Amino acid sequence: MIGRHLLEVEDLGGAEGIEEVLRLTDSFVEVSERAIPKVPALRGRTVAWLFYEDSTRTRLSFETAAKRLSADTMNFSVGSSSVKKGESLRDTARTIEAMGIDAIVVRHASAGAPHRIAGWVDASVINAGDGWHQHPTQALLDCYTIRQHLGGIAGRHIAIIGDIKHSRVARSDVEAFTALGAEVTLVAPPTLLPPSLDGWPVRVSHDLDAVLPTVDVAYLLRMQRERMTEALLPSLREYTSTYGLTIRRAELLRPDAVVMHPGPMNRGVEIAADVADLPCSLILDQVRNGVAVRMAVLYLLLGAGTSLGATGPTDPSGSPETTQTRAEEATGE
Repeated sequence: MIGRHLLEVEDLGGAEGIEEVLRLTDSFVEVSERAIPKVPALRGRTVAWLFYEDSTRTRLSFETAAKRLSADTMNFSVGSSSVKKGESLRDTARTIEAMGIDAIVVRHASAGAPHRIAGWVDASVINAGDGWHQHPTQALLDCYTIRQHLGGIAGRHIAIIGDIKHSRVARSDVEAFTALGAEVTLVAPPTLLPPSLDGWPVRVSHDLDAVLPTVDVAYLLRMQRERMTEALLPSLREYTSTYGLTIRRAELLRPDAVVMHPGPMNRGVEIAADVADLPCSLILDQVRNGVAVRMAVLYLLLGAGTSLGATGPTDPSGSPETTQTRAEEATGE
């Protein structure tokens, strides 16, 4: 169960809380498929974006989600803000809050930045990625996409392949996938694994060709060269030859296996261009589902008035009302 914030996967309260978000997402997927994909669930609420790192998918996804819920939005651009004049993160966050906002969606290069902001403001804070640390809504949309295409996550074998060391997505996905009963194998060269995997409920392999025939999901990660401070590989060509998902390697996958990637892709490095466009690729489905998942998260934090893993507030008669029921009412189902 969580309070006002979603800062990491742990805030979801384990499998029960994750499943609650996934069930609610079904309602918002239906909203997104309507001729006019909009409901008044968050009318009168204001959501602000505080992005200190570049983003396409996450930022646009959150903004679309808020607008489909009828929330007002406030866009913050570091390049044209007082940050360029030396304003601190704390002063920036508190200035934005003083304008009357209900939630701040934060992306920052420093791990822990959303946690610090949550301690400075009364608004809800959603972590949209902080350094190497966490990206909880990405994990939720990945879980939803797998459930949508494979029917469930429990018992599935998921290989996360690539730059694990610098990936907040990998950390959040491992936590969410294993909470829901999946078996996770990390596949990467030793230099692209975290210094310690103590506490990670995973297996590790350096042989992609041996792992691929056994997996239900091949989850590719890009090389995050912007976070690398040392030479960790001889060359990208050598990395691709050993760990890239080429057409030849894609043929090793089971017929019903799927390929995923959080984006942005480096086509020709971790994934071949033609593999990214195969029918088994769910990359665009991940983007599409990201909007509905983030609608569910925003609704739960700002509309349902309850934590992500429990029943909602009571109605005027005092009878318990679940967040699922409230979401159905909000979406007109």
